[in-house]
Amino acid sequence: MKILVINAGSSSIKYQLLDMADQQIMASGIIERIGEPNGSLAHKKFINGEEQKTVFERTIKDHKEGMHLLIETITSAETGVISDKNEISAIGHRVVQGGEAFRQATLIDESTKRAIEENNVLAPLHNPANLTGIRTAEELFPGTPNVAVFDTEFHQTMPPKAFMYALPYEFYTDLKIRRYGYHGTSHKYVAKRIAKAIDKRPEEANVITVHLGNGGSISAVQQGKCIDTSMGMTPLAGVMMGSRCGDIDPAISGYVADQKNLSAGEVDAILNKESGLKGICGMNDMRDIHESAAQGDERAKLAVDMFTYVVKKYIGSYFAALGTVDAIAFTAGIGENDDIVRAAVCTNMQGLGVEIDLAANEGRISSEKRISTEDSKVQVWVIPTNEELQIAKDTVAILEKQ
Repeated sequence: MKILVINAGSSSIKYQLLDMADQQIMASGIIERIGEPNGSLAHKKFINGEEQKTVFERTIKDHKEGMHLLIETITSAETGVISDKNEISAIGHRVVQGGEAFRQATLIDESTKRAIEENNVLAPLHNPANLTGIRTAEELFPGTPNVAVFDTEFHQTMPPKAFMYALPYEFYTDLKIRRYGYHGTSHKYVAKRIAKAIDKRPEEANVITVHLGNGGSISAVQQGKCIDTSMGMTPLAGVMMGSRCGDIDPAISGYVADQKNLSAGEVDAILNKESGLKGICGMNDMRDIHESAAQGDERAKLAVDMFTYVVKKYIGSYFAALGTVDAIAFTAGIGENDDIVRAAVCTNMQGLGVEIDLAANEGRISSEKRISTEDSKVQVWVIPTNEELQIAKDTVAILEKQ
């Protein structure tokens, strides 16, 4: 069974074609700058474990044209891995915000699309683009099942005490203001993998999953179910991120608006795009920040200290929420590749049963690896995430129920 995974953004389409017989990637790529003169497609195909790269540069008018290009690329004699698009059994779509309507992946029909559209207000930058990808796929793959897999689905098991905000209750009933959480597909995948790594079934394990990239979130997973997560109603909440502020005093927004004569929208843009690591030291790539810190840049050092401190605090709070913790799993770009961050987060946590092995932690880690000492009561692992594989697995599971 071959599954095409689509992640449609406002001006991009990321894709991956997987053969689920052995869960191997056949092809992957990204179409960027859709609607602009300098559009491009970066494509990879995998034959017998070998990667072959191709890059196209051309104007791509809209998502429909982008999907046409995708189909041509994966089926052509030169760049393709299949001979006909009908070899694709189903298409799995990443959808950012499912609200409270979806507690699991869902076969897409008209009612599904209406429900996704109703949640546009909660994810105005993402859901409309996700819907465009779905509608385009339906048009170009008539009769092929489409499945929506939601970033928010994994977090729908949180109890009200974790997802409610201390606001007038009608804000929840009327406006649907609550904690939704994001990166759910990654947390779901990593929670299952870390349970296997420590030789437990997911329903037996209490774990903390630490997804750190340009965006970051942390989840407390109790017996296979998420009971709390750091992101909130939007991906702005939680830990400090590349350009997002994370948790701040909510009164700051109004104060800044008044003092700087800014609109609410302008303040929101600052909190999302000019804050976080970038706001403190002018950079949002942790590799650049480490380099500057090593050269004596005090603001770069401060940015790293702030980042690792808030991640450590969240992990500590989730020890309290879970009661007992079997393992911590680092994942995503920073989590997998940044030994400085991992070491700083896990240092001085012996009181919680965490003892990191600095030698095992050293360097980038591209496969599942334990980085805690043998004596550590709580195991610490690096688990590379694979959101596309999780989306493909969820898509297959939905097909098997039909």
